[in-house]
Amino acid sequence: MAQAPVARIEANGDPYRWLEQRDSAEVLEHLKAENTYLEQQLSDQHELREQLFSEIKSRIRETDLSLPSPWGPYLYYQRTNAGDEYPRHYRCAKPADGSLSVDEGSEQLLLDPNELAAGGFISVGAFSISPDHQRLAYSLDNTGEETYQLFVKELTSGHLHRLPFSQCDGSMTWANDSQTLFFGELDDTHRPHKLYRHVLGSSSAEQVLHEPDERFFLHCYRASSEQQLIALMASKTTSEAWVLDANQPEQGFTCLAAREEDHEYEVDHGQLNGAWTWFIRSNQHGINFALFSADPQQPGREHWQLLRAHDPQVMLDGISLNQQALIFSLREGGLPVIEVQPQGLPAYRVQLPDAAYSLYVQDSLEFVSPVIRLRYEALNRPAQIRQLTLATGAQQVLKQTPVLGEFNADDYHSQRVWAQAPDGTQIPISLVGTRSALASPAPLYLYGYGAYGESLDPWFSHARLSLLQRGFVFAVAHVRGGGELGEAWYRAGKLAHKQNSFDDFIACAEHLIGQGFTSTQQLVISGGSAGGLLMGAVLNQRPELFAAAIAEVPFVDVLNTMQNPDLPLTVTEYDEWGDPSEPDVYARIKAYAPYENVTSQAYPAMLVVAGYNDSRVQYWEAAKWVAKLRASKTDDHLLLLKTDLDAGHGGMSGRYQALRDTALEYAFILKVLGLS
Repeated sequence: MAQAPVARIEANGDPYRWLEQRDSAEVLEHLKAENTYLEQQLSDQHELREQLFSEIKSRIRETDLSLPSPWGPYLYYQRTNAGDEYPRHYRCAKPADGSLSVDEGSEQLLLDPNELAAGGFISVGAFSISPDHQRLAYSLDNTGEETYQLFVKELTSGHLHRLPFSQCDGSMTWANDSQTLFFGELDDTHRPHKLYRHVLGSSSAEQVLHEPDERFFLHCYRASSEQQLIALMASKTTSEAWVLDANQPEQGFTCLAAREEDHEYEVDHGQLNGAWTWFIRSNQHGINFALFSADPQQPGREHWQLLRAHDPQVMLDGISLNQQALIFSLREGGLPVIEVQPQGLPAYRVQLPDAAYSLYVQDSLEFVSPVIRLRYEALNRPAQIRQLTLATGAQQVLKQTPVLGEFNADDYHSQRVWAQAPDGTQIPISLVGTRSALASPAPLYLYGYGAYGESLDPWFSHARLSLLQRGFVFAVAHVRGGGELGEAWYRAGKLAHKQNSFDDFIACAEHLIGQGFTSTQQLVISGGSAGGLLMGAVLNQRPELFAAAIAEVPFVDVLNTMQNPDLPLTVTEYDEWGDPSEPDVYARIKAYAPYENVTSQAYPAMLVVAGYNDSRVQYWEAAKWVAKLRASKTDDHLLLLKTDLDAGHGGMSGRYQALRDTALEYAFILKVLGLS
């Protein structure tokens, strides 16, 4: 029987701090030993892993064409071919009849990431066509560290310019002259802190904005109108927008409204009653945000006019602008809602068939377009791209993600149930399974995140069918700290209230067991990044509830990380977790930090995944946690660590590589539950 790697223990302070010595021979040897141990322990799963990989792959249309997007004289689209890890980017002449039919005779290949990857890691950051359609600006990350190299391709000649700039965040924003590009630079902690202006043909760039406050990120984008550029400086609680006429890129950005602590706002530019207007989504009237307008000649905050009032029951998540209408993205009762206000016509809400779903504006298309595109999916329904005619509300399904082989959405039942947290709060859970699996205790995969106000709206997965077809139920716990029920839901699961996230998840697990959906011997839990912190905390607090756990790039060494401001992103995270230099915050974080709270007790089987080049959650968080668990736990359950030595926060970059990772995860679950 293979022996698990044992990490040496240092006598003083953090016993496994030596694992933070990136690129040292000892550290790399230890990580590779853990990878070898994982393969040894799962060696009897090799055929099952291949079967799962083939199963999942067989459901995916390997050769496919994305839905073309009309812009100017072209249709832009992607084509995926069997065997390719990445889709290729194309365009063709737009048909005279206004249809979306691809004209292969005029087709032009714009970018082939398969060729650029050459079998290794690659991530495309920006992919930005110039306003005159003559150039493509794109950025590439070849390591997973999320630091990008910038390129401009001349689409007529094919000539490629590699821009001579380093430490780039990957963003590239065109001005309307199609000659001027704005791009962001990262500081030593991997924070976008400077914005530069570069004119094609020159070898230099001019700094135009600098954000020195380490809590703030700087991000530049084009307004919906295509007439303005917006640079947003935002922390997790405060923001400030600077704007520039896209037709005069040589000018300086001007501040639209000076920052004020705890005032969050974001802006877009469009038309109201035929006049150019600034639209401002702001929390100055309440935490669920309201919408204001401002005359471009008097954009100061004192001149803002209220367009949509704050609603304590409905979160204004965002707004999309079009010459024809205002499109509001709302959250109500834990679900996303799209409300449309056509110019000069009554407002209406988009009607949908499912009780629990994911819905958002995928593409507002050109500013003058009479239609927009919505992406809609449910736990049992593959993603659909729906065309919405703004004036009438008429919907048309333009494309549905295909599922090859035998699949009927009606074979799987999706529902929403509610668990009660210890303080009486009702916590929503989204579920999917066959009706027979939902009728009796079944193996159940429970997923959670609960941070940063992110909403885990139900989503469809081709891979998940391999579990559902084996009698599993899949569930999502919408715990506090996420954004599913608005800003108050988020705030109730951060800073001093973080324990609510853990209590909520435990309550969801207990509810699913108590209502007969599953049992402790069949319950698998999973989360990644901040969801990995959730996993670590609940495993320390209630390990007996779970049969197995999967933690991907888990943020489990939170106390040590938050005490090191030199690490990427630490200072920006103070608004989420707190600054442990304050004694009460230190005590609070220490009370739940997964690494600190590993104790001598039995833990369920665990699979932990890290990315060696991850700049958001350092690889050593997972490695130190697993080392401490090995030395402390009293059980003989599987404890496996997989470190992707060529990947970052999002794992391996290719689509087949990602499927193999999923097959490994599923094989681990089936092995632990004795179902393989």
